[in-house]
Amino acid sequence: MYRGRLWTMRQYAGFGTAEESNKRYKMLLGKGQTGLSVAFDLPTQMGYDSDDLMSRGEVGKVGVAISSLEDMETLLRDIPLKQVSTSMTINATASILLALYICVAKKQKIPLNQLKGTIQNDILKEYIARGTYIYPPKQSMRLITDTFSFCKDKVPQWNTVSISGYHIREAGATAVQEVAFTLADGITYVQAALDSGLNIDDFAQRLSFFFNVHNNFFEEVAKFRAARRLWAYIMRDRFKARNPRSWVLRFHSQTAGVSLMAQQPENNVVRVAIQALAGVLGGTQSLHTNSKDEAVGLPTEAAATLALRTQQIIASETGVADVVDPMGGSYYVENLTNQIEEGARKYISQIEKLGGVIRCIESGFIQKEIQNSSYEFQKRLELKEEVIVGVNAYQEGAESPIPTLKISATLEKRQVVRLKRYKKSRKQKIVREQIEALRNAAAGTDNLMPVIITALENKVTLGEISHAFRDVFGVHKENVVI
Repeated sequence: MYRGRLWTMRQYAGFGTAEESNKRYKMLLGKGQTGLSVAFDLPTQMGYDSDDLMSRGEVGKVGVAISSLEDMETLLRDIPLKQVSTSMTINATASILLALYICVAKKQKIPLNQLKGTIQNDILKEYIARGTYIYPPKQSMRLITDTFSFCKDKVPQWNTVSISGYHIREAGATAVQEVAFTLADGITYVQAALDSGLNIDDFAQRLSFFFNVHNNFFEEVAKFRAARRLWAYIMRDRFKARNPRSWVLRFHSQTAGVSLMAQQPENNVVRVAIQALAGVLGGTQSLHTNSKDEAVGLPTEAAATLALRTQQIIASETGVADVVDPMGGSYYVENLTNQIEEGARKYISQIEKLGGVIRCIESGFIQKEIQNSSYEFQKRLELKEEVIVGVNAYQEGAESPIPTLKISATLEKRQVVRLKRYKKSRKQKIVREQIEALRNAAAGTDNLMPVIITALENKVTLGEISHAFRDVFGVHKENVVI
């Protein structure tokens, strides 16, 4: 019996302060979670410290607040970094969060070549679909390729980018568009790495992908099969990668947040289970199952545990992990796979004719394609050509509310007090010197990762590093697409 189709089980648990998040991560690891998934709050994603005026009211609300090395040490306290694969959902400030993780490992005397994990680090999809960007595309791409180069030599088991179709699909893209725009982003990252002087087989094996698992069961299985096949062609035939491992599309998947409904929220348990099964049958190497209450708030402990148990039941009780590609050979699935691959190829060709991904972002082409698909889906929903149980069909009367998680305002106050104390404890002359070194490095061409690590070790904060880069790189202004 083949037992190679097991996956890393992940649940996000971080929000509020690092201390609170640490407790929740330990709880889930104790219940059998096999990987650590860290999502960060909006200020951390946007490069602001928790005590910044721009952070008020948002600290710890959609993820854990991380501003300093002290915060990261607290978050990872007693977490077995040698054993756990850590996935960090972070993009514009990904290089800083990875540097913080490295600083903690160094303080714990863990060799960097033993660290395993992933940073999302996919800034292109932020311009396309999500919006948590800071710098213009060219400067953002430099941070990404600097991360590729640094980790190749220093942290070789780390996945330096998770090229994400998840948020593209959440914004309203079709399955074909999710594959096409995600792989087009991947092509852009590979070309940028090659242009920076890296060898294809030196970094390609550390690329990973992140896909949505939506409601159409067979389409989702076929989507993953098509994406794997198309990426192998791209890496082998276009980029001439010689190592077969460089052709492999390794991916994490997450059930579709946008499919979860506030109406009849118990139905979300069924949606998540079916989506998770599609992800496994489609070949995912890592899986996150959403909680039933995420349409109304952050997951409670009970809801997060149920989502984890959903994965464990699929893994342990169904036998679906006993075989690779169990849907292969089905006429219907093979036909769907071919259709999705052909549709994605056409989109990628069109993007290249228009000048590539960055040019298409600047012109709004990709954003408009997603908006049109989202609009068409909404029309079908209102005409009941698409059915969502409990929303436009099979409705019930007044529903009993389910337990929801509320983030206390005192968490933000405690975080701000701790951060201000941390900043007062520093040697201010050294901090000023480190910030100036960051500006100088940003204005030059050397790899930025070493200078970021040194700055963090000298108690410079995430927000101060981001502001130093803003001074040199500037900030991106989005063109409104109509």
